Amino acid sequence: MRVSDLARRGAAPGLPLLLALVLAGCGDHSILPPEADVGSAPRIVPPVNRTIPTVNIAPAIGWPAGETPVPAAGLKVTAFATGLDHPRNVLVLPNGDVLVAETAAPPKPDDSPGLVGFVMRRVMARAGAGGPSANRITLLRDADGDGVAEYRSAFLGGLNSPYGMALVGDTLYVANTDAIMCYPYKRGDTAMTSPGARLTGLPGGTINHHWTKNLVAGPDGRFLYASIGSNSNVGENGMDVEADRAQIWQVDARSGAHRPYATGLRNPNGLAFSGTTLWTAVNERDEIGSDLVPDYMTSVKDGGFYGWPYSYFGQHVDVRVKPPRPDLVAKAIVPDYALGAHTASLGLAITGNSGLPAPYKAGAFVGQHGSWNRKPLAGYKVIFVPFAGGKPAGPPRDVLTGFVNAEGEAKGRPVGVAPDGRGGLLVADDVGNAIWRVTAK
Repeated sequence: MRVSDLARRGAAPGLPLLLALVLAGCGDHSILPPEADVGSAPRIVPPVNRTIPTVNIAPAIGWPAGETPVPAAGLKVTAFATGLDHPRNVLVLPNGDVLVAETAAPPKPDDSPGLVGFVMRRVMARAGAGGPSANRITLLRDADGDGVAEYRSAFLGGLNSPYGMALVGDTLYVANTDAIMCYPYKRGDTAMTSPGARLTGLPGGTINHHWTKNLVAGPDGRFLYASIGSNSNVGENGMDVEADRAQIWQVDARSGAHRPYATGLRNPNGLAFSGTTLWTAVNERDEIGSDLVPDYMTSVKDGGFYGWPYSYFGQHVDVRVKPPRPDLVAKAIVPDYALGAHTASLGLAITGNSGLPAPYKAGAFVGQHGSWNRKPLAGYKVIFVPFAGGKPAGPPRDVLTGFVNAEGEAKGRPVGVAPDGRGGLLVADDVGNAIWRVTAK
C-alpha cells in the first residue's frame, strides 16, 4: 500500500512522530547526471515503486539580515520590498505599480485525511507552506525609480486565497481559489473601494488539493485563461472529484462563460503568452522516484490533452492509475520543454525584451519553488530559457540561486516572476517574504 493509499483511506491514529521519522529517513536518490531531465528531450527513467516515497524537505528559515539570493554573472539583485506575508504572485500595472498577492492555502479539511496526511501537513509546514492566508493584494510603488518600493498600501482585502491577477482595460480580474472576481480600476489607484463582482466560479471545495488559480489575459483582452490544478496526485481520490480540474479554462472576460481550453495538466500554475500562443508551466506527479516526473513548460494547444493522470511526458503510462485509459494515452501531447523533476516550477514570464542584458533578453523566466520529493533537492532558483521564433532555443541558465544554505535550509523559495518594464525582473519569494529585483550589474 502506497502513502497516497494510506492518506485516502485514513491511517489508524497513533505514532505520528515515528512515521514522520520514517518518512524523513527513507527514499531513493537521483541517478541522472545534472540536466539530463531538462530540455526538449529529457531522459525518462523507469519509475521507482516504494511504499514510502522520498521525503526531503528544506526547512524554511528566512533570510538572515543582509543576505540576498545570488545573481548570475553580469546581474545584481536588490530587495524591491520586504516584510510581506507570503507573497506568491506579482502583476506589474501600466504605470509601474506592482500588485502582490499575499496568500496561502485555504482550509482543506478533506485533503489527505488520516495519519499520513497529518504528517505530510507538518512536513510541508516546515517547508514554509503552513499558516493562515493573508487574503489580500498589496500595492507597491517605486515613485523615484531607485528600484525600491518606498510606498505600499493595502490595495484589496477580504479575498479567499487569491493568486492570479490580470488587468484588461479598466477592469482588474483576481482569481480567488474558488472564483474569478472583477473590479473597476483607474490608473494610479492605491486602494480598491468597490466590492467587486463575481465573474465565474472556479473549482474549490473541501479537498482543493492544488488550490492556486492563476490568470492571464489573451492578447486582445477578449478572453482570460485560468489554470486549475488537480484534486490529487494521480487520481487517488477518484476521478469524480476531478471534474473541471487539471485543465486550463478559457473564460469570456465579459460574460464569464467558460470552456476547457486544454486538459490533462496536473497543475498548470504558470501562464504566459508568447505572441498569440499560450504557454504554461506545469507541476508533474510525485511518488515514483527522484527522477520522475520532469516538470515542464509547453505551448498549449486548444483542445489538447497532456496525459494526466494516465500518462506522463507523452505516452509513458502511469500504472498506478486504475482503470487505465489507453484511448486517452494515445492522444497525450508531448510537452515542449522539461524543467527538471520535482523543481515545482510555478512562476512563468515570457518576454521579447526583459530589460536584462544578453543572454537573458528574450525568453522565459521560470520561478522554481523547490522540491520535497527528491534527493538531492531540486529547484529553489529562478532560471531563464532562451527563445527564438517563439520557442525554446537552448539550455536553461540560472538567474538567481542561493535560496538554500549549506545546511539544506531554505532561506527563500521563488514563485511568481515578472519583468517590471524598467529594466528589471521581479521575483516573489514566499519564504523570504520579499520581492527581489534583478537588473544588469
